[in-house]
Amino acid sequence: MDALNKPDRDDSSERDSAALKDVVWRKFDRWVLPMCTAMYLISLFDMNNIGNARIAGMQTALKISDSQYTMALTLTLVPYFSMELPSNLILKRVGPDRLLPAMVTMWGIVAAMQGLVTGYTGLLFCRFFLGLTQGGLFPGLVLYLSSFYPRERLQIRITAFFASTSLTGAFSGLLAAAITKMDGVGGKPGWAWIFILEGSFTVIFGIFSFLVLPRSPETAHFLSPQERCYVVSKLKSSKAISEDERTDGFSWIEVLRAIRSPQVFMLCIVVFFGGTLLFGLAFFEPTIVAGLGYTGNQAQLMSVPPFILAFLASIISAVHFRPVRLPWTYGDILRDLVHSRVFYVLCSATTSQHVKYASLLFSVTGAYASAPAEITWVANNSAPHVRRASSVAFVSVASNAGGILAIWLLGSLSPAPNYTAATITFIAMSIGLVVVSSLNLLYLVRENRAKAQIRLSMTKHDEPEHLGDRSAWFVYTL
Repeated sequence: MDALNKPDRDDSSERDSAALKDVVWRKFDRWVLPMCTAMYLISLFDMNNIGNARIAGMQTALKISDSQYTMALTLTLVPYFSMELPSNLILKRVGPDRLLPAMVTMWGIVAAMQGLVTGYTGLLFCRFFLGLTQGGLFPGLVLYLSSFYPRERLQIRITAFFASTSLTGAFSGLLAAAITKMDGVGGKPGWAWIFILEGSFTVIFGIFSFLVLPRSPETAHFLSPQERCYVVSKLKSSKAISEDERTDGFSWIEVLRAIRSPQVFMLCIVVFFGGTLLFGLAFFEPTIVAGLGYTGNQAQLMSVPPFILAFLASIISAVHFRPVRLPWTYGDILRDLVHSRVFYVLCSATTSQHVKYASLLFSVTGAYASAPAEITWVANNSAPHVRRASSVAFVSVASNAGGILAIWLLGSLSPAPNYTAATITFIAMSIGLVVVSSLNLLYLVRENRAKAQIRLSMTKHDEPEHLGDRSAWFVYTL
């Protein structure tokens, strides 16, 4: 009788699983993903609005030179990337529901204080503490999302929240154009109000996020017990989380294994090149637009279209690779880099203002659309938790190191409006990025083939424990 009833139970179980599949990921998309997106969006407003404040008169008001402005940007990134690894390593112990909102609230206070500075020293002080309090957010969000979504569902979610990067560039120009009309209100110049209003909103949102952000899928209040069990089962089967919680405890050995992983090393190079391109545009796109002959509010508004196009391209790119099979991340990177190189080539080949602006559309689109694929590649191919946390932090550090190079290239070493030295460097980096990405792809393909051979010759129980992504049963995503 039991044998006769077993098919019915199996059919019922499959129907329940299909129903849960449609429900639980939508719940995460409603509760978790919007909060992560909002956090990252706000962080980029507060990090990059100094470019809009500069156009609005901050540099003249504070009597600082171009090299001093460049130093202020550099001072932001040094403490920023020094906090990325420590923050990721303590994220699980402290709890993302506490640490991430605390970061948001603290940097919001610092961001608002930039509107009160009256000299160069005050600006340096604020930029240092802005980087210090904000540094752990991006790798923390990537690590946080990787504990909620299976690996095959992760890229589109990281793309969705990273697409807010390009929205920042778009809306920061629109907001700045509106806020600078408050010039003189309360005795403050318009550029100061950019910092004060945006920073104040960040503080309010940080306090709100303490009440909303769930700690983990197991404790998410919006899931039923059955849904929690389903999510944990799916995360374990996809290797997004470890099957044994004990393997997720902190270990310096796992940090060292992350450093020694060939794919992590190659992706650090890839993300360094990509970070140079990305940060250069994030910090200097308004300045580049102003150098094309646009001034005042017109320059603020003309800085918007490239980022709108980048946002749309990022979403379309991710949705195109949304099937159940694992995403071809390499294809995303290669395609988007072709777009980004158009700007640099055209910039060096033409003097036309309109052609240069049109090519800027391709550059911003390519740089911003490829970044989510790069960070997803390392998050999907690192396990267990501490190794993934370390790997994500290392590539984020590499990205910010590229940002420092971009700041000096565009800020001091390559004069506007042609940015000749920077353009040549960016073209070389785009080529290097494609080469190293291709090497990483070949390495992962070779490793997957070797693992397939091992799986034919032994069972999983015969394999040593705690191998993480080195396990023959962990298939690398391409």
